[in-house]
Parts: sequence; structure tokens; C-alpha cells
Amino acid sequence: MAAITAGLVKELRDKTGAGMMDCKSALTETNGDVEAAIDWLRKKGLAKAAKKAGRVAAEGLVAVESSGHYAAAVEVNAETDFVARNPDFQAFVREVAKVALNTDGSLEAVAAAKFPGEDVTVADRLTALIATIGENMTLRRSVKLTVSKGVIASYVHGAVVEGQGRIGVLVALESEGDVEKLSTLGRQIAMHVAALNPLALDASGIDEATIAREKAILLEKHQGKPANVQDKIAESGMKSFFKENTLLDQPFVHDGSKSVAQVLKEAEGQVGAPVKLTAFVRYALGEGIEKEETDFAAEVAAAAGQS
Repeated sequence: MAAITAGLVKELRDKTGAGMMDCKSALTETNGDVEAAIDWLRKKGLAKAAKKAGRVAAEGLVAVESSGHYAAAVEVNAETDFVARNPDFQAFVREVAKVALNTDGSLEAVAAAKFPGEDVTVADRLTALIATIGENMTLRRSVKLTVSKGVIASYVHGAVVEGQGRIGVLVALESEGDVEKLSTLGRQIAMHVAALNPLALDASGIDEATIAREKAILLEKHQGKPANVQDKIAESGMKSFFKENTLLDQPFVHDGSKSVAQVLKEAEGQVGAPVKLTAFVRYALGEGIEKEETDFAAEVAAAAGQS
């Protein structure tokens, strides 16, 4: 058997863009024959997928899936919004959400789980889909919420198909009250979350770095004033910040005269039991991904040899 040297692995990697371990496996399977190894990688879909891996994928779909006291949300990205309308891509995203529901919900667990109905992992199935559709894709985020009693309501904004769209929200309500009324309340709050994008459930959920930054901005605006005045301004300013950015303190989007906390308290009479909002998740498609800005006119000019 031919020796699989580092140089041979590098040569194959340069030609295909596939990962180092995949290249080593391909060369091992083909006894060091680089051309045969290229074919091996292509058959596995690895070469084609790897070549696309550097391209920005900020489109795609967010999906939610629920069952009883469990619910999951996932985000699967692609390069263009056309893929979001591809039935094969939609079917993949739907199955991934179901997989998340049956794991601990972590990204690692979902990627390593067996893809439903096939003898491959979710990660392997995604690689094959990249080769089939021809765009870079990533399984970006996954989460699972659980309640011991009550409901986990969901809402999808900008839905392309049922349960899949541009924004996905989960809201966990713990309660022994009427499930149907809890579900209605939960969906209203989920719509609120989609619209107002709170940073956390309450002030305790906002990280110290964010609080410190907001205080610094407030103090910077009022430099030169006495320290005790600055302290009062910072205290008042932070109260306003929490009211604007924490879910329980925000004015309810369906009735701005009440906070979400007040709405929950008032709902207890209709539900027939105490209601506690324990967690929420909001996934907006592509948030935080730096998209490459292109100047189409400049591209055309460059292609035509103009400066």
C-alpha cells in the first residue's frame, strides 16, 4: 500500500477544497491515487461541498417544532433566499427541527444525530444536500425548551411553509391552568417577542458588559455634572433601558397600557391558575452574520474592463 504522506494529502486538499481528514480517508481508500481520490470525494459529495464552505450563507429558514411539553427551534442557512423555497431544503429543515426535539437540543447533538429514515447523520445529510442544491449551507443554531406543566407556544413570522420562516419564537409558560387559554396567551406573547425583540426575560438576564456599556453611554452624555446628579441620571436611564429591552417590563404589543408582566398576572383569572413565563427564544434569520455587500454596477464595469 502506498504511503499517505502529508504532501499527498495537501495536494488533494488543494485540488478539492475538502477537509484534511476527508482527504486522508480518500487517499487511504484509493491506495494513494490522487485522481481516484478526487472521484471518491466527489461521489461522497465532499469535494463539491467543501469548495462552497467559504461562501457567506445568511439566508435559509428558521423552523419550530413542538410536542407536548417540549419545543425546539433551529436555523439552517443557505446563500440565497431562493433555496428557502426549495422543497428539498424545506423538508431537510423540517426533519432537523424534529431531530432537535428528540435530543437535548444542542447543535452538537443535532448534527451528530441520525437523520430520520436514513443511515447517515444530520451533518452528513446536509453535506449531501449542499452537493445536490449547489449552495453553501450551515446548520447554525438549535435550542430546545421544556416545561413540566403548561405549554410552549410558538410563532413564525414571514412563514414560507408551515412552521418555517424568517423569524421563529418559542415562549414557555409554566402553569396548571387551562391549556387552550394558555396556548392563546403564549402565542400573543410570542408575537410580541417577534415584534419587539427583547434582550432578556428580566434585568437579571442582561449580561454585565451590556449594562456597563449602557451606563457608560449615559454618563458620557452628562459629563461635567456633579457625581450625585450623574448617578441619578444613570439610575433613571437604566430603568428606561430595562423597560425597553426586557420582556416582562416591555409594554405589551397588543395593549401598550400594560406590561407583559401585568398581562400575565391578569390572565391567571381566565386560565384558572398562576402563570409563570420561564423562558423564550427568538431566532431571526441571518442575524449577526456579516453579509458581503456587492456593487453590481462596479462588477459589470470590471468585467467589461472598465476602471
